[in-house]
Amino acid sequence: MTDTSGKRTSVRTSRRKFIATAAAAAAGATVAAPAVHAQAPIKMKFQSTWPNKDIFHEFAADYVKRVNAMTGGRVELELLAAGSVVPAFQMLDAVSAGILDGGHGVSAYWYGKNKAFSLFGTAPAFGWDADELLGWVRYGGGQELYDDLINNVLKLNIVGMLYGPMPTQPLGWFKKEITSADDLKGLKFRTVGLGADLYKEIGAAVTIMPGGEIVPAIDRGLLDGAEFNNPSSDLVLGFPDVSKIYMFPSYHQALECFEILFNKTKFNALPADVQAILRSASDAASSDMMWKAQDRYSKDLEAIKARGVKIVPTPKPVLEAQLAAWDKVIANLSADPFFKKVIDSQKAWAQRIVGFRLQYEADSKLAYDHFFGKA
Repeated sequence: MTDTSGKRTSVRTSRRKFIATAAAAAAGATVAAPAVHAQAPIKMKFQSTWPNKDIFHEFAADYVKRVNAMTGGRVELELLAAGSVVPAFQMLDAVSAGILDGGHGVSAYWYGKNKAFSLFGTAPAFGWDADELLGWVRYGGGQELYDDLINNVLKLNIVGMLYGPMPTQPLGWFKKEITSADDLKGLKFRTVGLGADLYKEIGAAVTIMPGGEIVPAIDRGLLDGAEFNNPSSDLVLGFPDVSKIYMFPSYHQALECFEILFNKTKFNALPADVQAILRSASDAASSDMMWKAQDRYSKDLEAIKARGVKIVPTPKPVLEAQLAAWDKVIANLSADPFFKKVIDSQKAWAQRIVGFRLQYEADSKLAYDHFFGKA
């Protein structure tokens, strides 16, 4: 029988030496490893054009929260309400100049820069809705035209993203019912964007102002009527306190979408994956906003009714007068080649897409009336 005790002892000794050597090496590596510090987050000031209490500011906050979460803390957008750094109507210039890193608004607010800007937020009533407007932006050449306007026509240092489809806006809030287009003549009325051209064509005395200033202006008698956007905003801004006549629908802003802006220099300096997140977050926030609006707008309309507000359908002759006014506004402004280029693109898209929808989809009102009675 062979004696193997010496071999076993040798193996055990080798193992002990190996373990000791490995442990010492690991300890040395631990001591020698350089200190690793977490990279500081990229902080960006992001101002909305909305009062803090408005649901639109909440929509801006939803986008900000999504970006901050999706970047895992690498980016920290700091949301500020309108007026925190600059007034609402100065936000575009502030972002372009780098005073703000980004912002949330609507392109109709930059109507004073170039009336074609409003086509991306308050486009003519071609029978399309805001979701179809965003379809044009993504797949009908709209984004390219928008970028051309910002970068080449206006030479702004801006990266812009259109998102967040809005439903048709109300005719507005009035001291007395509007029964015909003649009732709008001479009326001191607030609207924005191309809606201003439309109401001027009808004969109204139009004032353009940010949302947070409207109710005080009505209260002081500076306005006879006004529109803002939706039941949730109108309720929280205090419209039921100064008017008891709420009329809808309207063709002055049959569709609209939000706009997210970033300073182009700041945006281009970001890592490529962060740039992609900022863009993708706008698409995700767009869907969430649309679903949230369905819930909140319908509930808040009932709350408005409970405040003693009379809901009045807009008379057909008023709607027809608005469409006739659109014809004139489009014809007048199409003297500008860029404006006409955008209009022609939008018309081609709307004719095809809305034509398809009207043929393809069943009448929702017929189904609604069947199950719930007449709306």
